[in-house]
Amino acid sequence: MQLQGNTILITGGASGIGLALAARFTGLGNKVIICGRREDALKAATEKVPGLITYVSDLANADERIALRDRIAGEHPDLNVLVNNAGIQQWMTVDDSDFYDRFRAELAINVDAPVHLTRLFLDLPKLDTVMNVSSGLAFSPLTKTPTYGATKAFIRSFTLALRHLVKDRGIAVIEIIPPALNTDLGGKGLHDHAPPVSDFLDAIFPQLEEGRDELTFGFSEQMRNAGPEQLQAAFARMNP
Repeated sequence: MQLQGNTILITGGASGIGLALAARFTGLGNKVIICGRREDALKAATEKVPGLITYVSDLANADERIALRDRIAGEHPDLNVLVNNAGIQQWMTVDDSDFYDRFRAELAINVDAPVHLTRLFLDLPKLDTVMNVSSGLAFSPLTKTPTYGATKAFIRSFTLALRHLVKDRGIAVIEIIPPALNTDLGGKGLHDHAPPVSDFLDAIFPQLEEGRDELTFGFSEQMRNAGPEQLQAAFARMNP
């Protein structure tokens, strides 16, 4: 993937990894569009990263995903990169009375949205890159977030299949595999102990420039290269 001269849509781009990616890509000379549910959060993002283009869109809603594609096609026909970053992380147990409802909400954002958006945006004539954000937890789950790791394992599997399915169309499919980072994913303060997002980006952008299609750092690099015994040990360590 070329790092300059792109027109990029980043879902969930108003905070966390999405906003950090938006800032980094903007700084490299790309046109960056971000979307999210809350207009106030998008406005705050533009104050941090001048030049961002913002769209309000609730990606849990299929009709809004279609409307987003149609608006992008009409207003930014040069869009060539889709970054499926939007995600939520639910800390819960199977005994919670609202467990299933929260699971469905997580599924809508973490699975339905990126799969649907990928299918929709593959129709855009300039699209040449799809980037999907999975997680180190795709390899070994954290039981405090019982469905999150499962959704990210799905994304990893889907990304591998997608890469094969579109390889003859000249479309690059890249998996971004973050470890826990110091963001508000799952709730404020839960990841204060984790490395900053800037360290993650400093690690993955050289990998992107090298042409790697799986971008890793720290824990996610270890998990990607782990064998069965190492994965079992990681599960036991994370879930005492």
